[in-house]
Amino acid sequence: MAHPAPGHHAHRPELSHQFETVEQQREAGTLGMWLFLATEILFFGGMFTSYLIYRSLHPQAFVIGSHLLEVKFGATNTAVLICSSLTMAMAIYSAQTGKSKARIITFLVITMLFGLAFLGIKFYFEWYHDYLNLIVPGVAWKYQAGWGTHGPVVQMFMVFYFVMTGVHALHMIVGLGILTVLIVMTARGRFGPTYSAPLDISGLYWHFVDIIWIFLFPLLYLIGGRYTTGGH
Repeated sequence: MAHPAPGHHAHRPELSHQFETVEQQREAGTLGMWLFLATEILFFGGMFTSYLIYRSLHPQAFVIGSHLLEVKFGATNTAVLICSSLTMAMAIYSAQTGKSKARIITFLVITMLFGLAFLGIKFYFEWYHDYLNLIVPGVAWKYQAGWGTHGPVVQMFMVFYFVMTGVHALHMIVGLGILTVLIVMTARGRFGPTYSAPLDISGLYWHFVDIIWIFLFPLLYLIGGRYTTGGH
């Protein structure tokens, strides 16, 4: 009977063949996710930079555009995403501390529900009503009295709004797909105190998407006083 070579360890199901230990695999996966997030920072950074340049050149028009948005919906979505980050962290903690599959799945499902609530508010209560109010550039747009010469730049502000929040929403949809896979993996008993790398790495992605919204909310919704003379 053949015997394992010195230093050879029995292969663990969760360990890919190219790694020697689960810890090495986890570190490689974490590094890969951080590198991916670095490219995402560059991607969103380009949009943020373009936005800030236009805003510095046309501050009054951006104030007018910001006042077309509903702060209450933006603030609600901010709270929703903060709560989703908490439940995602609880799912990871539950796996790392050996809690039951049901507990991990519960936190993942709650996280998904928060994500769906965010998208529901964004698509229906905001975008659909923007369409009804004719403030969707290229689709349903009507200049409003009082904008004066700022009209074209107000339209540009709304372009920034839809592009930036749309790309963010796309990342949320991808995150929901990842959560679905994690729930299936959890149900199959893949995670526990000795192995939770996919949860850890996916958590980094989810938290990153939430942080992006933390920047988008004040940049888009909180420009200028809401109750100043001439405000909307």
